[in-house]
Amino acid sequence: MVEHHFSNPGFIQSLVELIQANIGDEDFGAKELAKAAGISQRKLSFKLRTTTNKSISRFITEIRLQQALELLRKEDITASEVAYKVGFGSATYFNTCFRSFFGYPPGKVRKGISNDIEGSNPDNNLSESLPKKSSMKTAVYVFGGLLILTGFFPLVNRIFIKSPSAKDSIISSKERERSIAVLPFENLSDSTANQYFIDGLRDEIFTDLSHIHDLRITSRTSVEQFRESDKTAAEIAKKLDVEYIVEGSGQKYDNSYQLRIQLIDAKNDKQLWAESYDKEIRETKDIYGTQSEIAQLIATKLKATITPQEKQLIDKIPTINLTAYDFYQKAEEENMGGYPEFNAAAARRKEVLLHKALKCDSTYAQAYAGLAEILWVRIDRDTTITDINIFNKYLDSMLVLTNIALSNDDKLAAAYNLRGVYYGYKGSAKKAEEEYDKAIRINPNDKGAYGSKMMIYMDVDLVKTLENFQKMISLSHGSELVSDLKWVAQFYSAAGFPEKANDFCLEALKLDGDSVMYLKGIVDLAASFLGDYKRAIEYYEKGLLRDSTDTGVVFKLGGFYLQMGKYQKSLNYYKKYISLLRSRGETKPPLEPSIAYAYLQNGYKKEADFYFNKMIESFSNPFVRYHFPGYVIWDEYALSAIYACRGDKGKAYEHLKMFDQVQSVGLQWVNGIKNDPLFNSIRNEPEFQKVVRNMETRYQAEHKRVKKWMEEQGKL
Repeated sequence: MVEHHFSNPGFIQSLVELIQANIGDEDFGAKELAKAAGISQRKLSFKLRTTTNKSISRFITEIRLQQALELLRKEDITASEVAYKVGFGSATYFNTCFRSFFGYPPGKVRKGISNDIEGSNPDNNLSESLPKKSSMKTAVYVFGGLLILTGFFPLVNRIFIKSPSAKDSIISSKERERSIAVLPFENLSDSTANQYFIDGLRDEIFTDLSHIHDLRITSRTSVEQFRESDKTAAEIAKKLDVEYIVEGSGQKYDNSYQLRIQLIDAKNDKQLWAESYDKEIRETKDIYGTQSEIAQLIATKLKATITPQEKQLIDKIPTINLTAYDFYQKAEEENMGGYPEFNAAAARRKEVLLHKALKCDSTYAQAYAGLAEILWVRIDRDTTITDINIFNKYLDSMLVLTNIALSNDDKLAAAYNLRGVYYGYKGSAKKAEEEYDKAIRINPNDKGAYGSKMMIYMDVDLVKTLENFQKMISLSHGSELVSDLKWVAQFYSAAGFPEKANDFCLEALKLDGDSVMYLKGIVDLAASFLGDYKRAIEYYEKGLLRDSTDTGVVFKLGGFYLQMGKYQKSLNYYKKYISLLRSRGETKPPLEPSIAYAYLQNGYKKEADFYFNKMIESFSNPFVRYHFPGYVIWDEYALSAIYACRGDKGKAYEHLKMFDQVQSVGLQWVNGIKNDPLFNSIRNEPEFQKVVRNMETRYQAEHKRVKKWMEEQGKL
């Protein structure tokens, strides 16, 4: 990789070329450009600001728009097709940005309105061209028109499109009260080597605020995207849907540090409080004391109640050893990767640093929990672990480390969460829930703990699943909230409440303005839960015109045609799906029974047997079943379907009986087992029909339980 020096007069041109080389990659952003250019993101941001007065993201967007203009002039393609060719994930957002930058919509380029870019305004603030939240009445009119054009009103009417009233709002105003985002602090030190210290200051303030029940704190993941953002506090708050923003900047020099911090009322664009700290570091309380003071002052300004127990947690000093503290903060800077990635090198570096911290302070509970977390990440994401004995060794070691951590600090939420993970893997949902509840009592803003509780009740108890999901949503903000809203919609559909599911989809639409994703969501729900495959095919085939390489769209089309008995078309899409996976470096065959069935129905027995055998091998693997306990129900279903299709009724019923033990049955399972063509050979047999009736009975029971819960919660 060649490093581009700032003094190089061709530096900007080299950036343009890098962006053009990745123009169709929607995910090619600031981080990717910096990596490709061979410099840090911070240095790249500084260079662009000093030479172009633009942020990295704006610079990339403008290059995409210039390329879009060229394509519209030279090629006979639609604006929507151009949008995806130049890396915009949404045609609506592309149109908005294009109009803001050039002064006219993309649809008019080929009509002779402009053959040059004289109408462009390089000083336009593209952040201002983000889709604004409109009223749902307007949204329904706009997207209603889109639905008419795509022939989807029959499908949407089945899901009862409506605009939720203020009374029925998914996120109540109460849940938005005292909602805060603590942004990454700016490092003003001469050396970037001090970044870990500045990040540590911010993280401890975040943790202290998280202990307070009266506050709602946005997760670290949600705010990290704004580390080098040029957006104002008000813009960020709007994006994250929070009332208040905490900003900070600091620098460390020798054994001292300076910190400037402010609390902003984003709605009124008003600074509520600000303070500067100049501290000499002689002991750890010179750091922890400042963080504790800041958290309590913020709570006071927001009139939040701090209980004696919460104050005790906020005032707690995890270690009195400065060197141990330093090693721990450096360890926290190591990024082991977001799920499902795993950075083994970072994990090893983090492990070394945590052991160094423990050599300085053998009672440092956070360091023990950190080591346990490394083991959990390895168990969860390291694909090189295929030996069940190693897996169990890591799992048992994780429990030992969390127990040591809690013996030194019984108010450490992270350790309780990790112990919950242990019991979850061991199949003890009750013990796991108890551990997660302990974590929540210590940290009421622990969205992850609610998420973990939700996961242990999937396919066990739909009411508890929805209860915990609802609590997750009350703590979600920004893009995380959009994702959670779409996910919980699936559970309401599973419980037989498509109208409620659509409420959540509409709430997501209000937040991200993405009509394409909204339509995709309700189409998926209609196909999965209502069996409307014909309409789904119409929509997804139009989606392929936008992006013919979308593996998700191609795979689902294969499944929809299979359900309709159109086996040749189904196989054509499945072959294309496999080809796309291989072109992206995927060497393992997809483990989907429907693919094997499509081959079989088209006379390709050899190919069908190949896929069936691979699936039997994988689904029967005791390591895989133990490693991913949540998928065991699907494995039993899939194995039963495979054996039924191959004529081995004994094994088919053996696995079907295991599947029949599922306690909480969603509508998707009922529709699946009733319509899955792989069961055709035994569909009319009494034993199979008995399982179907059992599934229907359990579904109706869950539907009634969820309905009662919704009535008690005032959700109906």
